Amino acid sequence: MSTNVSRLVLANATLFDGTSRELTSPSIDIAIEDGRIAEIGPGLAGHAGDGDEVIDCSGKLVTPGLIDCHVHFMADGDFSPNTHAQTPFSMNFFRAAERMQRTLACGITMVREAGGSDLGVKEARDEGLIAGPRMQLSISILSQTGGHGDNWEVCGAHMPGMLDAHPGRPHNIVDGPEEMRVKVRELIRAGADVIKVCTSGGVLSPRDDPQHPHFMPDELDVLVAEATAAHRFVMAHAQATEGIKNAVRAGIRSIEHGIYLDDEAIEMMLEAGTYLVPTLIAPMGVIDAAERGVDMPTAVIDKAKGVVDVHRESVAKAISAGVKIAMGTDSGVTPHGQNLRELAEMASLGMSPGAVFEATTRVAAELMGIEDEVGTVEVGKAADLAVFDGTALDTTDLRNRVAMVVQQGQRVA
Repeated sequence: MSTNVSRLVLANATLFDGTSRELTSPSIDIAIEDGRIAEIGPGLAGHAGDGDEVIDCSGKLVTPGLIDCHVHFMADGDFSPNTHAQTPFSMNFFRAAERMQRTLACGITMVREAGGSDLGVKEARDEGLIAGPRMQLSISILSQTGGHGDNWEVCGAHMPGMLDAHPGRPHNIVDGPEEMRVKVRELIRAGADVIKVCTSGGVLSPRDDPQHPHFMPDELDVLVAEATAAHRFVMAHAQATEGIKNAVRAGIRSIEHGIYLDDEAIEMMLEAGTYLVPTLIAPMGVIDAAERGVDMPTAVIDKAKGVVDVHRESVAKAISAGVKIAMGTDSGVTPHGQNLRELAEMASLGMSPGAVFEATTRVAAELMGIEDEVGTVEVGKAADLAVFDGTALDTTDLRNRVAMVVQQGQRVA
């Protein structure tokens, strides 16, 4: 004897399915069953069974669940050492849970956690203890001594921060190929899905320069070899021109930030198929934090102000050249929940709205190696969906237009 299976049907939607940069025909129905997309087409709501729930999406845009390829849940727009020093250790995890909920409410159903959260945060979400995007973890950010992830200060102390080592988060400073080999293995043992390395200095670290490359080629070669052996991709915090090129030569999959791209670096990325995750709002977030009164060194604020324009110019050149762009925000540098600002910034640099949404769905999924599961609205894939008021592919005021979020077939926001 057969039984009717309860389904959720989103009816009369305007659909951006992610398989191209165009909208499908209006008035499309999407049927969801057992957490997956069961059918797509007109008139499905008219055949709904007694146990089905039908939601009228007339006048609304449905997209794949959005993907942010660069977030940090252990921070929230305040990198002041004083803030970390005055926060009880366990409080960070409770605050991360609230930040994850804010992110999910934006329509972001999947993230790459680019340093800070450990395996317990991911498993708490997966077990249903907390709500938030599904995630790939990097856990720690590998840095050379004196590099972007080194929190040593001239007083001789290591200042507290979101990368402090603890049982779930291995120490992140590494020097030399053999240390690199061990450290990558430690991260994989701790549950890292992706390995993150700093191949240049950065903005938020006061003792280095964003224009200086970090790590030698032999260190990066070992890193990529060990990650590849464990079927992990590598992402590179890479702002300096030579740091970007070293990462591409080593076979690293994505360049994060890409502030000082030159023509040669762009050509190398095109030839290698390397992805760029621009994080355009990140340096703006540092400036915003300083204006809010967050206690940060003057050198950090000056670096942020100095990179905004060159960052935008570099990303615009990469877009024009056809480099693969995947959306990432560096949220944590900016407060969580502001993620959708990044889409408007991408559009302002010459990406069409369709290309921006593609970068935030299908291309992001391909970068993370999860395109068989998410990133497009297709039968058989996970039912991760974002629903927006209005039917146009428009990147303006997106956060205020989020009408509903579906994750694995469940309405979650």
